[in-house]
Amino acid sequence: MAALSPYRLGKARDLYNVFNVFNSLSWAFLVGNIIVLFSLKLGANSTYVGLLSAVLYLAFFFLPVGRMLARRFSIVKIISTAWMLRALGMLPVLLVPFFYSGDRPEIALVLILLGVTAFHISRGIGMIGNNPILSYIASGPDRGSYVTQIQIINSAVGMFAGFIIAMLLGRDPPLFIYTLIIAVGIACGVFGSILMRKIPEPDREEESKEKNIIEVFKDAIREPSIRRFIFILVLVALVSGVSRTFIIVYSREVFGQSDGMVSLYSVFGGLGVLMVGLVIKFLVDRIGAKPIFSVCVIIGLTSMIPVVLFPLSWGDNFTTLTLYLTFVFFVMNFGWLGTEGVMNTYFLGLVPSNQMMDMSMLYFFCFGIAGAGGSMLSGIFLDTVTAFSGSPILSFRILYIILICLAVLILFLMKKLVSLGALPFMGALEVMFSYRDLKAISLLDRLNRSSNSEEEEAILGALHSAPSRLAISGLLASANSPRLSTRMESIRAIDALPSLNDAAEKVLINDIINNPYTTAYRSARALGNHKVFAADALLRELALSDDYMLAGEAIIALAKLQDMAFKANVEKLVHETNNPRLVMAGAEALGIYGSLDSIPVLLNLLRAENPPPYLKDEVVLALASILEVQKKFYPLLVRYMAGGYITSNTLALDEAESAYENYLNIHGRRRNKYNVSIKILEDQAIALHRAVPNYVKNLDGREFNQWIMALPFEQVNNLVQKALAEAVLDEELVNIPSLRLLIVHWAAQELRQWTNKFKD
Repeated sequence: MAALSPYRLGKARDLYNVFNVFNSLSWAFLVGNIIVLFSLKLGANSTYVGLLSAVLYLAFFFLPVGRMLARRFSIVKIISTAWMLRALGMLPVLLVPFFYSGDRPEIALVLILLGVTAFHISRGIGMIGNNPILSYIASGPDRGSYVTQIQIINSAVGMFAGFIIAMLLGRDPPLFIYTLIIAVGIACGVFGSILMRKIPEPDREEESKEKNIIEVFKDAIREPSIRRFIFILVLVALVSGVSRTFIIVYSREVFGQSDGMVSLYSVFGGLGVLMVGLVIKFLVDRIGAKPIFSVCVIIGLTSMIPVVLFPLSWGDNFTTLTLYLTFVFFVMNFGWLGTEGVMNTYFLGLVPSNQMMDMSMLYFFCFGIAGAGGSMLSGIFLDTVTAFSGSPILSFRILYIILICLAVLILFLMKKLVSLGALPFMGALEVMFSYRDLKAISLLDRLNRSSNSEEEEAILGALHSAPSRLAISGLLASANSPRLSTRMESIRAIDALPSLNDAAEKVLINDIINNPYTTAYRSARALGNHKVFAADALLRELALSDDYMLAGEAIIALAKLQDMAFKANVEKLVHETNNPRLVMAGAEALGIYGSLDSIPVLLNLLRAENPPPYLKDEVVLALASILEVQKKFYPLLVRYMAGGYITSNTLALDEAESAYENYLNIHGRRRNKYNVSIKILEDQAIALHRAVPNYVKNLDGREFNQWIMALPFEQVNNLVQKALAEAVLDEELVNIPSLRLLIVHWAAQELRQWTNKFKD
């Protein structure tokens, strides 16, 4: 599957996130707990609720229809149309109050069932595109985290919607309140379907022999790992669907809770889903899906035990009952919806991308059979046992005992699931309950989101050793250890501290004097990082040391201390020395100084013959610092250096396209033909959009040179303008991909800033 460029992937994810907000609102207002409460308000029994819940799973049986349509139409078009129809399918429910007030409750219940059925049939047709689209947009190393982020969005919006519903319903709501909520849900669904049409279309799967669901199932059971997963999937769908659906009926029928109170309990259930989503997002890419899968099943199992053991007499106390049901709703949703979410993440990692559509159809088909069958049979079971025993609570206890036994079976079967690179269960538990490991995970997440090299260095230092300031005396003692590795690690730990006291500064200064060729260079770095101005004179002397590592770090430290009088020495050094380490240190130092007159010096370094490895990148980063674009440019360079399908040309074109779209978004639709400044800006925006492709693809910088020279003097410094305009024409420099990327990024930033000046 051809991946999106970083810029377009970001746009697609933002759009998909907004779509999920409206999609979740539509779900909550149309077929969430609201529809069960509406039915109970009209006098429905457990069998009807079971049938209503089973209809939810009817959607999965219409996946083959969606798959058939996918052969002729785009996935995005299918799902957007289906989502439109599913919202409109609930229109008959708006007529319920008229029939109920006319003493025709049976027709009112039929209309609800009809609307919900139409909703889920349309949903089933569109769901064929759910996993392919999600897999496409979630591509990359953060797949598990992004999939969970979508679940978090859905949970947060669902919880918000549940709270609104609880407030609107109160203790004894009139019927029109239900229809008002449903009308809002229809509107949200229609708007969400319109947003879906703007999502990028994933590539079609390779043409192959058309398979029906039976053939797909036969292929799946031949693979042991998928066969085990499918069996567990069926059990999870059954237990999760039944336990969460009938806890609502349990609250109403056994304890007589009002619609408003049940909706309020559902808000806490939504909070449970939100919290488990945050936990999964934090851990899933680090410890893997399988152990989290097991933990969620255990929590879900635990949540059902109170339903079996809670004494009926305790329900007479309002506080006790409220706390009990709040706890059950919270933990049950935390456990079982967490299980469903991480199960989908596991599934995306288990199935090859070229089989995603077929296996997704099988996934949802099995989910639908289990959910529908479980809901229908459970509703009939509850009504039958209650009729024979006369005790509603007994029927619920028996039902949940059966569900607990099935949950135990799930745990037993999960032992043989393929790990997919996850940690063993006990190892994962150790991580979950280890403050050190959780902190390391947090730092690793920050490292992935770091925007510049300095931030990366700080995080790596903290990952290595992040001691408390209370431990500084021990660290200073270790800095005098006779073992080199101990001294080195101690100095690194001291450097990671947020600030240094006088004793620490003294230890570092003594180290750069007494320990050349060993730890002195590391201490020089720490002195520069913490801007210890007392070491300035000493660092000047050591910048000429025979210890080239120490000399290089001393030069960088002086730059961090902003010793501008020493800058000329650095510019002289980078041209005279043959030591690659010193040249790179000098380039980094010039970047830290940030003087515009150093740009020609750095560009001359790029013209040198046979430069040492990484020198070009160090020089380009120094130029980025001087041009004040390093924070945003560094992630681009790292992405380009990572290789793969991302090239410098792709990233450069993304930058130009993003800057041009920014101009269009702000000024494109409200041009002022009489404003000369806006007209100049418009010409430059169009010119950049045309010049960059020629520069990066054909290595022809003539148009780009004209664009740079056309920048107004108040927009760009003359030194920068002249140096970069010449650079895009220089045959030696134009062949350096990282430099081309930097200049395009700088130009895009200049256009954005220029555009934003006239924003108001």
